[in-house]
Amino acid sequence: MSALDVPGAFNFRDVGGLPARGGETRAGVLFRSGNLAHLTDDGRAAVAALGIRRVVDLRDDGERRWEPSLLGDLPFDVVHLPMFAGSVASFFDDDLSLADLYRAIVDGSASRLVEVVRAVVTAQPVLVHCTVGKDRTGVSVALALAAAGVDEDAVIADYARTEALLPVARNERILGFLRGTYPHARHLEDLATRSPASAMRGVFDDLRARYGGPVDYLRAHGLGDDEVAALRRVLVG
Repeated sequence: MSALDVPGAFNFRDVGGLPARGGETRAGVLFRSGNLAHLTDDGRAAVAALGIRRVVDLRDDGERRWEPSLLGDLPFDVVHLPMFAGSVASFFDDDLSLADLYRAIVDGSASRLVEVVRAVVTAQPVLVHCTVGKDRTGVSVALALAAAGVDEDAVIADYARTEALLPVARNERILGFLRGTYPHARHLEDLATRSPASAMRGVFDDLRARYGGPVDYLRAHGLGDDEVAALRRVLVG
């Protein structure tokens, strides 16, 4: 679960070392981060040194146009799997809570969540990212880890780490803008800066109640048993 120094990127980490059935998650296989729109030359060198073969970008077309990834000529297979239906602004306009947002992701992007798992299975090392690496990345990586048999408390703790890894200056800048733009939004700070363990635990509890659990949710939306087995072979050792 080491945080990595990648100049120009934040919340960049390896999810290796988490306890799981059959061992623990392998280091150097699955990475997660915020966006890659501000990578420096040293940042690109750091990413290249990780040997990453695939980048899974969960942002929508507008986000990618606004902040294109600065990957240079790094030879990555980039997979675009936009996770939101509607604009990011709509979440602040509608004053969604994190629970509302995550339910919207789970219910509205099920096929994309399955594709994230498939992207992890078919090429490694792999990096999954969105803009902040908190919500879309948090749900996607949590489901992949849970499906691989990683201990639920460890999955939730990995998700919750994000809050401590967001740069203070970034948070202050973003919150200043958002408070001026959406003064009515009660959940603004949660959406922009927080990743409480209770939010991901709520996702898991909801999936248990409706499907039997995270892996059952993925199976219900098309993930095959052979793919679940392959995911476990890839991530756990």
